[in-house]
Amino acid sequence: MAEGLESGPSSEYLFKVLVIGELGVGKTSIIKRYVHRLFSRNYRATIGVDFALKVLPWDPSTLIRLQLWDIAGQERFGNMTRVYYKEAVGAFVVFDVSRRSTFDAVLKWKSDLDSKVKLPNGEPIPAVLLANKCDEQWDDLENSPSTMDRYCKENGFIAWFETSAKENINIDEATRFLVKNILASDFIHLSENRDVDTVELTEGPVEAENKASCC
Repeated sequence: MAEGLESGPSSEYLFKVLVIGELGVGKTSIIKRYVHRLFSRNYRATIGVDFALKVLPWDPSTLIRLQLWDIAGQERFGNMTRVYYKEAVGAFVVFDVSRRSTFDAVLKWKSDLDSKVKLPNGEPIPAVLLANKCDEQWDDLENSPSTMDRYCKENGFIAWFETSAKENINIDEATRFLVKNILASDFIHLSENRDVDTVELTEGPVEAENKASCC
């Protein structure tokens, strides 16, 4: 593991990233695919909150511990999200392209997020929109890149990605893009050198792109 190397990284960060969206959009599947390289159709619905941890050797001098918080789809209607969101520095808002209703709920989740957690400078935390299950048919949604780009710009998302946990499409790319934006912020010293359990990285990080389409 990276922290066992004699010439270890000079900077270490712990980033708490939220994964939110309606029930059944694939939040748990995305996290399992990213952290454990696994996919199953049989995950049970998350109750309350769960989280997973992955270590990213970002570059020779930087180690990132990425804590992904899986927030249950029904939690937007409860009072605990403020507690769950505390100290988050980034977020994924997920919808299922095959269920139009989950896209219609995106702005409710984004509004809830922005009202309950902010960066130290008062700005919203960076949020990436994930159009998940892109291996399936879009349900009465216009998915042209220009339309989605405009939607993100108008509603405060830094980018969007079509993703598929099943086919392992764009999950690494979306995560790397979000982490790049977190690192570009001026608050990262707040997370430096905090102790936390680690998960071994089994594959190296990939280059990020602003967005990529499902093939």
